[in-house]
Parts: sequence; C-alpha cells; structure tokens
Amino acid sequence: MRLSYPRRPRRNRLRPPLALLAATALAAGALTACSGGDGPERSVDAFLAGWRSGDLQAVGLVDPTGAKVPAADVARELKELSGELAATPPTLTRRGEAKVTKDVATAVVKVDWALPGGIRWAYERPVRLTRGGDEWRVIWEPQVVQEQLTRGDRLGLRRDTATRAAVLDAAGQPIVAPRPVVRVGLQPGEVTDLPGLTRKLDAAFRAIRPAITPPVDLSDLRKRLADADPGAFVEVATLREEAYRQIKPRIYDLPGTKFRSDKLDLAPTREFARAVLGSVDPAQADDLAQHPDRYEAGDLVGHGGLQGHHDERLRGAPGLTVITERPGPDGTLVPTGTEVFRSEPKSGQPVRTTLDVATQNAADTALRGEKRRAALVAVRISDGAVLAAANGPGAAGENLAFTAQVPPGSTFKMVSALGLLDRGAVTPDATVDCPKTFTVDGRPFKNSDNFVLGPVPFRTDFAKSCNTAFAALAPKLGPDGLAVTGRSLGLEGQWDVGLDAFTGKVSANGGATEQAAAAIGQGTTLVSPLAMASATAAVARGRFEQPKLVL
Repeated sequence: MRLSYPRRPRRNRLRPPLALLAATALAAGALTACSGGDGPERSVDAFLAGWRSGDLQAVGLVDPTGAKVPAADVARELKELSGELAATPPTLTRRGEAKVTKDVATAVVKVDWALPGGIRWAYERPVRLTRGGDEWRVIWEPQVVQEQLTRGDRLGLRRDTATRAAVLDAAGQPIVAPRPVVRVGLQPGEVTDLPGLTRKLDAAFRAIRPAITPPVDLSDLRKRLADADPGAFVEVATLREEAYRQIKPRIYDLPGTKFRSDKLDLAPTREFARAVLGSVDPAQADDLAQHPDRYEAGDLVGHGGLQGHHDERLRGAPGLTVITERPGPDGTLVPTGTEVFRSEPKSGQPVRTTLDVATQNAADTALRGEKRRAALVAVRISDGAVLAAANGPGAAGENLAFTAQVPPGSTFKMVSALGLLDRGAVTPDATVDCPKTFTVDGRPFKNSDNFVLGPVPFRTDFAKSCNTAFAALAPKLGPDGLAVTGRSLGLEGQWDVGLDAFTGKVSANGGATEQAAAAIGQGTTLVSPLAMASATAAVARGRFEQPKLVL
C-alpha cells in the first residue's frame, strides 16, 4: 500500500534526523492499522473480548452451516457451557495470526481457566471464521469452548480431598491418627420428652471419665430440633469410642437418640497434649467465610495448636477434576462420565515433634486432678527438646504451657543465684544470713511459713529457698543484673518453636523494693512454663539452646 500525504507549508524546518524519525513513526502506525484492521484477527479479538464480558454484539456469528446466530444466544450458551466455571471467565489469548484459505480462516486461541485452589487449566482451541462480504464471521459451536463439549453440556467441578498427614512423636510415630468415634444425635420426629431427654443426656455426658472439657452444651438443643426436619440427624456430641462405651447403657434406648460411627484424627487420649496438638474438625462457618477458596463444607480443618498452625502443610492440596454434565429429567445436573481435566491431590506432609509419649502421658496424669490453672513443660537438657507440654483442666483449652505470663516465684532464684555467682557478689560457701523477715524501704519480705535459718552458707540459702537472703543480696545484682542474666538463659528471646510462645519479661531498672521482689521471682518479672523450663535446662547445660518442639 502506498502512502501519500498532502504537502503543507511548515513554519520551521526540522533537523534531518528528527524529521526522519517522525516520518518513520507515522508510516509504521498507518501500516499496522491497514494490515490487521480488516483481517480475521480483528473478529477473533472481538469474539474473545465478548466471551469474557458476556457482550458479543460487536461480533458476526454463524453456525457451521453458515446461518447467522444471534449474539445473545451465543453469549447465553457460552455461560451455560461454562457451568461451574462461569463465575470466573478464562483468560483468552490469540496465538499469532489466523491462517487464511480463501474465505475460511482459523485462529488458535489459548484458553486459561483459574480454578479453585490456585489450579490452572490451560489448553488451545481453534476458532474458525468465514468471510461474508467485507466481514469475517466467527463460526460458533460448543467445541470452541472445549473439544469434548456438545450442545447442552455443562462444565462441572469435582473436588478430590488430599490425604491429611500425621503429627508425629519423637519416635516418628503418628500421635494424631484416625480413631473411632461415635456421633450422638437426635431425630426430632422421634423425641417424645425433650426436657427429660436433655437431663438424662447431660447426666450421662457428665459421668464420662476423664471428664469432657468443656462440658457438652445442650442449651440450644430445643431450637436446633425445632429448626430441623423431623427425620434429620441433629448432632449433639462426638465421643471417642471408649467414652461412648461408658455411657451407652444409659443413652442407647432413649427415645429419639441416634448414633453414627465415624473416624476422626485424634490423639491417643482426650487430654494428650491437647492444647499443643489442637484438633481436626469439619470446617466451621468461620473457616468457610474466611477462606472460601481453600475450604468447602465437609472438609477437615485443623483448629488450634499444631493442627491449626500447620494446617496447610498437614492437609496438602486437594485435587480437582473438570467433568461434563447434562441436565437430567428433573433439571438437576448429571455427570456424563467424561473427564476433561484432572489435577491430582497432593498429600499433606507430616509434622514431626519432639514429644515423648510416655513423658507426655505422665505430665497429663500429674495435672488431671488440678483444679487451678496449671501447666507443665519437660525439656531435655542435652538438646532442648520439649518432651512434654501439659495443661491442666483449669486451662480451659489454652496452651498455658507456652503462652502463660505469670510470675516465676522461687524458681527464679536459680537466675538470681547465677547472676550473683557470675558477678562474684557471693560464693556458694559464703555466709549469708536468712532471718525471718527482711525489710526494704518499708516493705517486709518473709520466708514461707516464716522459717528462719540464721547465718548459713549461700548454697543452703539457695537449697532452702530463703526469700530474705535473696532480698538482702538483690542490690549486688544492680538495676539490670537479673535481665542480663535472664537473657543469657534465653529469656526475652525470639524463638521459633512451631507454636506461639511467650519467652518472658525480666524486671530491669526498678527501685530497691522492685529489685528485692524480682530477686525472689516476684515484682514485674513474667515467664511461661516453657521459658522457665528452658532457662533451667540452660543452667544445667551451661549454655542456652532454643527449645525445640517441631523438628
């Protein structure tokens, strides 16, 4: 094509290089418009844009016989064919120029679907066109969307859940594994005496040993039954099989009760490192609302502890299969048996811990009858491995073993003693008086049960936990001596143990009374059981090593 431009008088002459550049740019722009503007590519691009937007009015469309097809009909069929994928149209890209043979052209288009879970499904499809006069028209047929589709088909999704991996103990054996449970429920239409039934169920659940904490809540049972269909299964509680066996004689024959056997990922016992491990439960409403692309109703999700913290690693990635479906006689979609794409599920990866089953069982047993908020952590001196982390019934599900912020009390005398010895302020055999009381700025400090040792070696003051002796020695530590010593043992450090953990806050720069209180583990110093156990292990080891829970 020859280009001609009218001559126009110019007031200023351009320098030759600039004039040449301007002329070249203008010519290139004109050539581009001329070469592609009326070709089949323009119609293909318009079709792809309309596919994504749902508006095909700018596109000429015909069926394979050459008969014109209304744009609205094609837009509707595109949406129907897309089925479950319609909410997120694919990314569409023309691959190069169309191949033209007389009045027929074929363009190759890449179709790239973004499927749930970050899965991509991409393939290429030919788009055929026919020339009618000065216009290239797209030949519409369902195979444009996917080669196996025919009119009336729909694309559907089938999700394949991945195998959830286990949390392992120090020996590499699964702690949390599928174990039998019984789901206790009610069928509304068969309940004859709800108040009486509720009382009997409540009494039975409370009789289970070890006790279920928190107790089974039956307060909304009446509303739940009223809202359900008469033949529905309204779940009341899920019990370990051994717990169910304890109360089966009391509840099995109660009118309206129904029972379903199942398996859930559970620890060896109900109380086994419960707050540390967390739980695996069906996806809750909050899970589905916060992560609609990750979870679906019925998925098993980790909540709390290691199961929650490492849920993504443990659960793996679900697989996804794109299938074709067709409406059945009643209008519901029925799979045709054709799979057009499949992404295999990826099994979860296990989380190995340092927990020792025997030590953990002993720790749980030790706290079983403790009504106060209590926690226990056992750390192996040699390498800092957490062998057990138990929380008593009063912890109400919290992992106090790692996150509690409490005064250390007399256990902190170990830190105070180390600070005094390291500074040379005292020796193990130095005589340090242990009176009944010692007063600092008007505040009296006393020993437990008001005991008195009198002048004794410092090692005896330490062994007998003499408050008054340590309060008297506090000034020798200086305003930040305890904090410096505590940090050398890992307190206030930045730890990564695989779960949230409080590493302590040691008193510093306080007045005389605060210094005396801090020396005996009171004042403003706070620790967690994990922090204090790790500091103790550091003293025994001779150096600090960060505690380990997840290997």
